[in-house]
Amino acid sequence: MTATAHHHEAEDLCDAGAELYARALREGPVPAEEAHETPCVLDSGLLHPSLDDPGRLVPVAPTVALHRLLRSSGERVAAERRREARLTEAFQPLLRMGELAVETHTPSLRVISGAERINGAILEALAEGTGELLAMQPHSNYHTSEVARAAQAAALVRDQEFLDRGGRIRVLYPHTQRHIPLVVARYERLNGDAEARTLDEVAGRLIVIDQTVAYIPGDADRQRSVALEIRHPPIIKYLVSVFDSFWRLATPMHPRPVEPAALNGVTARQRAIARFLVEGHTDAVIADRLGMNIRTARVHIAKLAALLGSRSRAQLGYLIGRSGILDRAE
Repeated sequence: MTATAHHHEAEDLCDAGAELYARALREGPVPAEEAHETPCVLDSGLLHPSLDDPGRLVPVAPTVALHRLLRSSGERVAAERRREARLTEAFQPLLRMGELAVETHTPSLRVISGAERINGAILEALAEGTGELLAMQPHSNYHTSEVARAAQAAALVRDQEFLDRGGRIRVLYPHTQRHIPLVVARYERLNGDAEARTLDEVAGRLIVIDQTVAYIPGDADRQRSVALEIRHPPIIKYLVSVFDSFWRLATPMHPRPVEPAALNGVTARQRAIARFLVEGHTDAVIADRLGMNIRTARVHIAKLAALLGSRSRAQLGYLIGRSGILDRAE
């Protein structure tokens, strides 16, 4: 059997998938390549990449896996009732086996690979949320692409449903996103308790839902191909505390926008650039960290040099330090 010929619903556990899952329960983690011919074990969440070795797949407790699969059946009423019966029957021998092999509680850390699976996990968690959504959103270089528009449209529906259930949304962006049309339009269309603020730089992508589950990047290349789902209360508490610290320092963007203050003719964006210059970063790194293209970054650097009367890069760093603009910003 090949992945191309592997056609069935993820909930309908096939013989090959059940055999691989049962072996993982009996023997422990299995090589990831063994799931190539049975993608259903990944799509249904029965196996997932190990935190210690992404090349190996570890099994989820049968009771946890069964609960996740059954939860979606409520929306299909009568047809899903029959599927529930089939799943329950299929899991009976696995449940007895799993009691000895795997802990039965929800894992506090889970690796999710693939953009579709990551978005699905976030959507599922948010669909159950009623309290507060916290998010830190770094810049994106694709605000005008069709992919970005489609993603924004889907996120708008998802977030509006959360607000309609009485939820609250707080989002942090870098200052460079304050005037991006897609970002501005998003908040013009949302109805409910939604707030946004901006900073010179956002630490990284973060989503926290109801202070019970959080999602952070699981890879260093910013390709959003791997994410960590966190359900460990002390870690969640720490992430919320970090977010609140940034929130208090941020400048309001919505619903009552406040422009970042300029000090002696030096804008907030120029102060951020000055800080990176003093730290010795290149133009390319500064542009990436602040969410702008390198040409725009160089224009701001030139304006800052003209304002301070600098004739060279080395002199600019010296003049920034002597001017005290970073001290006054603090």
